[in-house]
Amino acid sequence: MAETRQLKLGAFMRPVSIHTAWWRYPGAWPDANFNFQAIRHFAQTLERGRFDAFFMADHLAVLNMPMAALKRSATVTSFEPLTLLPALATATEHLGLIATASTTFDAPYHIARRFASLDHISGGRAGWNIVTTSNPDAALNFGLEEHVEHDARYRRAREFYDVVTGLWDSWADDAFIRDVDSGVYFDPDKLHVLDHKGEHLSVRGPLNIARPVQGWPVIVQAGASDAGRQLAAETAEMVFAPGGRLADAQAYYADLKTRARAAGRDPDHLKVLPGALVVVGETVAEAQAIKAKLDSLVHLDSGIASLSIMLGCDASAFELDAPLPDIPETNQSQSGRARIVERARRENLTVRQLAEIAGSYGGAAIVGTPKTIADTMEEWLHADACDGFNVMFPWVPGGLEAFVDRVVPELQRRGIFRREYEGRTLRQNLGLPRPPNRFFE
Repeated sequence: MAETRQLKLGAFMRPVSIHTAWWRYPGAWPDANFNFQAIRHFAQTLERGRFDAFFMADHLAVLNMPMAALKRSATVTSFEPLTLLPALATATEHLGLIATASTTFDAPYHIARRFASLDHISGGRAGWNIVTTSNPDAALNFGLEEHVEHDARYRRAREFYDVVTGLWDSWADDAFIRDVDSGVYFDPDKLHVLDHKGEHLSVRGPLNIARPVQGWPVIVQAGASDAGRQLAAETAEMVFAPGGRLADAQAYYADLKTRARAAGRDPDHLKVLPGALVVVGETVAEAQAIKAKLDSLVHLDSGIASLSIMLGCDASAFELDAPLPDIPETNQSQSGRARIVERARRENLTVRQLAEIAGSYGGAAIVGTPKTIADTMEEWLHADACDGFNVMFPWVPGGLEAFVDRVVPELQRRGIFRREYEGRTLRQNLGLPRPPNRFFE
């Protein structure tokens, strides 16, 4: 009898919620985005729910929208991921810890060292979400007057990945012999100097930290453009996929797995997890009412600003109750822009309606009872639309606790989600192999 496929569940935290109005919902903890005790509680709750990972987004600019909208945003203050996650590692035992780090505005040596450190501190639970950073305002914080062109960012990212993983392989696993009698701490024959010189990067190495517990921290990627998909197919082990309709998710899943196979990889070693905002109610009507209440707390100023970011242009100049006008190509995230434009055309939405969607959450939402939510997740899993989900909670702590306490048991009852962790490392729990060292057998 074939083994039942199992869902993988990440929790997409920013570091608490994606919805613009989460902090205004009745019962929410408004300061949770910058409250370590609260975030530690959320991480421990996720571990109680046997989640694979706490997936922390990051942003590198504050002044990326008009002040009328910015003053309503809870994300203007947030912990730096590689400072927060080691602290969460000491408060958890099994939960994976995934952080976003930019290949455009950081150095490979820094990235390699920080994530190797996190992997050692957590006992093998680190993951690196590779982003090229689409926000042009971030460039101004790093000495650039103009943002780096889209495809150039992805070419640099591909080389960046090679350098970082090469640095992680600086030392053989058994390099540190620590022979007290002879006074020899490490075996020089087990040390490799990378000496990389490429189109974008020059890095000598070696890394001044032992090879990570997992060999490499798990590689995560979220790009949906053609360049982003190719980078994911060649490098990623977990993909934060766009949500949307089932047929679209199936097509994305098939395309990514085909690209991975063409790149010489085992497609099973690439886990595709679409993002989904999940709202739980006693009845479907109650869940819909919760979502409607949450969406009603999004101010139009916030919605227009969010829509502008998604489109890569100033949406405040558009007529609110008219259809979306033609949008020129931009240097920002091409896949996100394409999704919102396609939805506007398909559903004949006005700019005001699009702003309401963008201000709440413009991606997939699963709204219902524990049973109907599990029905949807099970359908997607067995229809080859995903390997699991990156769950987004409508507000915290209530939305998170509702999922852990009510949806997780329903998934476990159906036999499609674990009751206990498979291992101690993130790779073990995701069913991913430990990569061999490219320089040492």
